[in-house]
Amino acid sequence: MSGFKLYEISEELMTLEDMLYDDTVDQETVQDTLEMINMDFEDKADNYAKIIRTMDASIKALKDEEQRLSGRRKALEERQKWLKDTLEANMRYTGKMKFKTELFSFNIQKNGGLEPLVITGELEDIPGRYLIQQPPIPDNMKIRKLLEEQPVEWAHLEPRGESLRIR
Repeated sequence: MSGFKLYEISEELMTLEDMLYDDTVDQETVQDTLEMINMDFEDKADNYAKIIRTMDASIKALKDEEQRLSGRRKALEERQKWLKDTLEANMRYTGKMKFKTELFSFNIQKNGGLEPLVITGELEDIPGRYLIQQPPIPDNMKIRKLLEEQPVEWAHLEPRGESLRIR
């Protein structure tokens, strides 16, 4: 369950909230618990909204933590690359291209795989048999603009959907 609560909820709904935060509880069990809660519709809706708002706060905290951890991971990756590049540069400088220590073996060698390809000419200079033809894709913004001006047989706009807003 969440580490903090924005709202106080009924005892019955605390069990529901615990289940919602537990990813090992299946959807059917949660649904059965929802159906067993006996209270007026409006009270139930208020309590659902309280849980939803608390979950919003938990989701925001998790996203913030994901961003923090992602930033930390990227910083470590950059430091690791820098350290590896520094080691390689020092190996090249000293001429030690291959050596062993008690713990590791070090070796600068050619990369495997295909040789890197660099296209130096213009796209028009490349014969067609060396190009990948791609099918055209619709320009949705232009089609929307056209549909504002006139109907067409090959496209239409659907009505906007609806969703619950809790304020």
